[in-house]
Amino acid sequence: MTDLDTRVHLLLRAAAHTVATAESLTGGRLAVHFTTVPGSSETYLGGVVTYATEVKAAMLDVPGELIEEHGVVSAECAKAMATGVRVLTGASFGVSTTGVAGPTEQEGKEPGTVFVGISGPGILEAVDLHLEGGREEIQDQTCDRALEALAAILAAEETPLG
Repeated sequence: MTDLDTRVHLLLRAAAHTVATAESLTGGRLAVHFTTVPGSSETYLGGVVTYATEVKAAMLDVPGELIEEHGVVSAECAKAMATGVRVLTGASFGVSTTGVAGPTEQEGKEPGTVFVGISGPGILEAVDLHLEGGREEIQDQTCDRALEALAAILAAEETPLG
């Protein structure tokens, strides 16, 4: 458990939000971050690991046309995955990870090419990452960046402008 894991949980709880995950390259590691915090059942509804393209389409409703046009290693796919898991679970936020952990390229994209999708009330975005390191390092960095992105959104929501 990290301070960031706890911070995200507390921000979610303070706003009465929940989150669910849709993971590809992180293979369940992001779910571990959410579930290591005591009381995480208040904020984490669950997640799916959709490693295979067919499972992304079947479980998360990622459109075949989107996959054909943009590939699964894309911002578009990350956003569709985040939306799909949000709809599937009824969570306030869906967070997804898709990309190339390596050691070889996929869809013509180099290892370290990663997209984090976030779907929530009034928000649908993808964070485009270019990470370095070995397979596990890329997976771990992806989880950290996903949590940082969600924390930033939740913190901004907590502090109204004006």
